[in-house]
Parts: sequence; C-alpha cells; structure tokens
Amino acid sequence: MSENESASEEDWLALRPQEPSPSQCCGSGCKPCIYDVYDKELAQWERAKAMQDKSLLMGKKEQSNKSELNPDTFTAFSVSSVEQLTEDTYQYKFELPGNSSLRLSLGQHIVLRGVVNGLEVQRAYTPISPRNAEGYFEVLIKCYEAGLMSQYIKTWKRGDVVFWRGPFGGFPYQPNKHGELLMLASGTGLAPMIPILLSITDDEEDETFVTLVGCFPTFDKIYLKPLLQDLARYWNIRIFYVLSQETSLEKLPWSYQENTYTGHLNEDLMKTIVNSCRRKPFVLICGSSAFNEDMSRYLKAAGIEEDSCFVF
Repeated sequence: MSENESASEEDWLALRPQEPSPSQCCGSGCKPCIYDVYDKELAQWERAKAMQDKSLLMGKKEQSNKSELNPDTFTAFSVSSVEQLTEDTYQYKFELPGNSSLRLSLGQHIVLRGVVNGLEVQRAYTPISPRNAEGYFEVLIKCYEAGLMSQYIKTWKRGDVVFWRGPFGGFPYQPNKHGELLMLASGTGLAPMIPILLSITDDEEDETFVTLVGCFPTFDKIYLKPLLQDLARYWNIRIFYVLSQETSLEKLPWSYQENTYTGHLNEDLMKTIVNSCRRKPFVLICGSSAFNEDMSRYLKAAGIEEDSCFVF
C-alpha cells in the first residue's frame, strides 16, 4: 500500500462515526434512538468510503445553533434561569428565539446531552411549560448525588448553552375523549402530567375530569405547590398527595390535610381513589420502573385493565 493510500485510510478511519456507549442511550424508547442515528451515519460513512467521496458526509450534522428542535440533531439552547425547588430538584428555563415555541405534543420528552469526565451521557426529560409557551421552555430536573448527568446539570448557570434533541414519545391526548383521567405521578414523574393539566384547564370546551395523585417523601418535597394549588381550584381537577415519610397530617397546612395521605400508595388506597373517581378513569402513570410496576398491579386489583393505562 502506498503512503498516500495509507494516509487516506487513516483519514477515513478518523471520519468513521463512533459507536455510542450505553450511557448515551436515555432508555426511553426514542425514535430515532441514538443507536438509530449511529446506524444511519455508519451506513452514510460506508457508502462515502466505498465511493471515495468525502462530500457525501457533508450532510452529517451533530449539533445545530438554530434553536429549533430536531430528533436527529442536537440543538443549542441557552439557560435563562435556574430555580431551586427542593434540596435536590431544580426548575430550569431555556430561551427560545423571538416568540417561537417548542411545539411539543402533550407529554413529549426531549433528550439532553452532557459530557462528564470525558464520558458522553444522555437523559430524557419532559418540559413542564405549557405547550403553547412562547420564547421559552422549562424543565424539572432532580439531581442525584452520584448521578453522572446530575454532576453536569449542577454546574449550569444563567447564560450557559446546553444541547437538546427531540421531541419523542408523548400521550396522544384528545379533549373529552376520556371521561376522567387518573394521573399517578411519583416525584419528577409529575412533569408529563403538567402540560396535559394545563391544556385541559386552558380549553373551556374540555370537560375531562382529572384526579392527580402525587407521591412524594415529605410535604417539603412536593414540587410546584403554587401551580398545583391553582390547578386544584378548577371544578374538574382534584389533587391528592401521598407522603411516604410523613407520619402525621397535623403539621401540614390545613388546606392540605383533607387531600393528603401518609404512607405509600398501596393496593387499598388505590381502590379507594379509583372508587372515588366520578367515572371509570383512563390512567396515566409516571415514576421509577418499580413505581410503574406497582401501580399497574394495584390498578389491576382495582379493576382497571391494561388497555386503560398509559405509562410514560
């Protein structure tokens, strides 16, 4: 092989797309997944190499500075504010140019890319801002002590630029399709429920009843209290709290005592809540995989079939 051919081979190897590591997959079943993007880029590289034509790679874009979401490409967004909600949970606001909107469907998530100690990590988060919000979007994020992505997120300050792609997933909500929605959310599992609630309260024609059950360790760790209190004032919205580490309701503000339970959301409490619904509910579930499995089991015991549930 001549020196030129060897150099050319090295050039091509340098251009070969890198296979993602498991940490780069957010595990949320995105389409396209980062592995789908890799397969597409690898096929593009193989075709270009076979034809010895590097111009065929010019269409490859890893990230964009145009603030428009794209499922295939990471787009730069600027952090406009950081608000700490609890000791480990933050609400981040991102700028959108002019009066543009993310135009997400309800409950859709977007994928964040971070680099920590040279390792690329990707995680999925659901914006909590109204889907018609103009000029900004907001994300609720819980930071874990040992979490790789959390280490990256905790460094964010106003003006920092971070990269997102999407949207993915979502619940195909249609006004008045279901008589009642029962929302079961654990911690930041509240996030996909918020845009759906806001959509219902913003639409005077939508008469869907909603029962939201928010599961948190303690009263202090309930997120977005003012927003939830506002939503609970609507005639068709009920909100219950289940606080696993509270032993008594006496120390809670009186306005919370009536609609709060201590302990865990178990089979008996699930039956009580389902039976209190005005109509047979369609159920939305979002939490850890253990929470989701438990809820599915309790719902079945309460007479709610699998085809009447949606898990985010």
